[in-house]
This record gives sequence, structure tokens and C-alpha cells, in this order.
Amino acid sequence: MNEYYAKDWNDLQEKLFANSWNPRIGRYRSRYAFRGLSDADFKLETTLIRLVGDYQKLENHLLRNFSKYAHQNVVERDSIWHWLSVAQHHGLPTRLMDWTYSPYIAMHFATENIEKYDLDGVIWAVDYIEVNRFVPERLKIELEKEGANVFTSKMLIKHLNSLSDFSKVSDEDFVLFIEPPSIDDRFINQFAFFSISSNPQLAMDEWLKKHPEIWMRIIIPKEMKWEIRDKLDQANITERVLFPGLDGLSQWLKRQYKPKKD
Repeated sequence: MNEYYAKDWNDLQEKLFANSWNPRIGRYRSRYAFRGLSDADFKLETTLIRLVGDYQKLENHLLRNFSKYAHQNVVERDSIWHWLSVAQHHGLPTRLMDWTYSPYIAMHFATENIEKYDLDGVIWAVDYIEVNRFVPERLKIELEKEGANVFTSKMLIKHLNSLSDFSKVSDEDFVLFIEPPSIDDRFINQFAFFSISSNPQLAMDEWLKKHPEIWMRIIIPKEMKWEIRDKLDQANITERVLFPGLDGLSQWLKRQYKPKKD
């Protein structure tokens, strides 16, 4: 079964950290990418897909104009992969999707919106190492050569210079995970990385249905959300840390002092 309902706080911890022991290195190292959503019915759709209409035709126009008008003092500014990360970070609709290595940060995003505490939340967990089995062979070779489990922009630019190249590199739709450049404390504090599909029209949950062995969905019952939220706040997993600056501080304080609804 790919869907699991958490019974309580301890049960949720057990499920999130299950199978994280790596006997080869004698350490606990999870193979999962985590994504927390406040509504269990939300699909794994990118911000580009949510534009609706002929959004796939707008992708290159959005990125071209973003890079044209953005501040030019950006490292690796000629790399499409770098620009994608920067654009996603600043809210431009892209085919990237945010994930985190941290189950606690995924819990935060599943419980941050107290207006949705009448709905079950969810944490998606995807085995990002197994995802690599489905990438084109030349990209697998690049991963093996680097001894890596996740791509970087420097690794991809060796083989793919544009989104058009990326979409055409295989006849089969595939997904890969990419680590962003550390351009902002948000990326670092959120332990963040991205997924990206070779097909801009493909929602990731639709692709995952074809590969049920590499993912699970952990449902957070709405009755558990306040407990999780309060414990995360005490553990300092808050907007104040994850979104450094006055905006994050304001978001945290607004939620911290809002009266609990009955």
C-alpha cells in the first residue's frame, strides 16, 4: 500500500524514518525526498501547470524575460539550470517542484496553514535514488562518474543546454532530482532540492502511479495537526528559521499568536 494514515505523533516519526538505516556505511541515511501539503487532496502539480491554458508554450518566454530583467550579478547566470532555480525561488512559475531532505520541514509545510486545519494533510515521500533508474543512460553515467545520487546544475549543463534538449533526451517521460545552488539561506535552512520532469505537462503524481514501488503518501489526520504544529514550533521548525528575515518572522508571529479555533 502506498498510502498510510498516521495514528499519532510517534507513529508518524516511525513511518517517516522507516528504512533509513544504511548497513553499508553504518549510518542512518534516508533515501526519501519529502513534500508536505496542507490538503491531502492536492496533486503534485508544478506552478507552471497551475497557469493552465497553453502554459507549456509560455515556459521559455517566462524564463527568457526573467533572466533578461533580473539582476545580472548572478553566479552561473548563463546556465538554464541555475536560472530555473533562481526563478523558482523568487516565485516565477516553472516546471520545478520543491522537496526537502528533512521530514520535519515537510511536516512544517503540511501544518503551516492553520486555515486548513479542518482538512487532512499529507507528506509525500519519494525514493530519489530509485528515481534515477528511469533517467536516460548518459545521465545515469554522469551520476555514477560523480558518485552522486542527485544532479546539480553543473552536471546537467554538460549534457543539456536547454529545456528543449531536456524534453527531447528520451522518448519516455522521466523525472530527476536536482540540488539548487546555495544562493539564499532559505535553500540551506529548508534542506531543499527540486524535482523536474522532462515533460512540462506531466504532474508528478501521474508519473509516480506508474512506479508504485518508489513512493508513499503519509496522511496526517486533521485531528493531529495542532499537536504536530505545537511540537514543531517548540523544536524551532518555524517560518522564522525557514524564511530568514522579517517576512518569515511576521508569518511565524501571526500564526503563533492566532487563537486556536474550536
